[in-house]
Amino acid sequence: MRRLPWTMASMVVFVALLLAYAPAGVRAAGTYPDVIALPNGWLPEGIVTGHGPVIYSGSRDNGAIYAADLRTGAGAIIVPGQPGRVSVGLSFDARTNYIFAAGGPTGKAYVYDANTGELVQEYTLTAPGTFINDVIVTRDAAYFTDSALAVYYRIPLGPGGRLPAAGAVQTIALTGEYQQVPGFNSNGIEASPNGKNLIIVNSSSGLLYRVEPLSGAATVIDLGGASVSMGDGLLLHGRTLYVVRNGLNQIAVVKLAHDLSSGAVVETIIQPNFDIPTTIAEFGNALYVVNARFTTPPTPDTTYNIVRVTAKP
Repeated sequence: MRRLPWTMASMVVFVALLLAYAPAGVRAAGTYPDVIALPNGWLPEGIVTGHGPVIYSGSRDNGAIYAADLRTGAGAIIVPGQPGRVSVGLSFDARTNYIFAAGGPTGKAYVYDANTGELVQEYTLTAPGTFINDVIVTRDAAYFTDSALAVYYRIPLGPGGRLPAAGAVQTIALTGEYQQVPGFNSNGIEASPNGKNLIIVNSSSGLLYRVEPLSGAATVIDLGGASVSMGDGLLLHGRTLYVVRNGLNQIAVVKLAHDLSSGAVVETIIQPNFDIPTTIAEFGNALYVVNARFTTPPTPDTTYNIVRVTAKP
């Protein structure tokens, strides 16, 4: 059954209860559900955790965003969908409680207030027809990948994560060792804790790149001949990089050097309930991936879910 959106008042109460429950980083309990259902017909792609035990999922169908309680699996649509909008990759800024959403083929980026679901700002990154795929927020900027062009987009942020005007978008060319190849290119993006380096995966070439944020100068991260082809969402935890390989239904676990110049694939995570996972988030000692189910014909009744990986290697 399709879940109906809650009223705004109910949604605000739901999110407030989530945020009041526990600080970010609390250890996930063993009773947390292994599978969290999303609304039927949702068409998910991106997920991100917020304050406390809450996870957000965006919809490729209409840009809506769903919030779910990681303890119970209960949830609600906090950002209602609108015709013409798309939500692909998501990132969360803990300073402002804002959710940043990549707009896919719209060429847009959207910023929503996670407390109220309101659209705070909309940015035009490029003309429609490319694919704004993923986003990461650092202390001083939000960065968006484009899977069709050898560029990424930077939205500078002010003190405390203050948003700039709509025209502040910067387009930065990927240079250095970066190679654009036929097919889907730049996909998932992460940042080092100090924000001095970005990490971008090229889905078609299977290469990981260390990128200087302001110049776009890219260097291949040497994996000793290993490939992360079909690489999608990224999650950096310390020096461990998790790379979701969507069509392979697996997560590659990469141990990186301190300077991000090299790394080694040390483990592959596979679970029977993976169904074309795309992006990844963490809470406590658990990882979460969303099943986009790209190989399943979408209908209004098609089921979708988020899967919990019980422990981080």
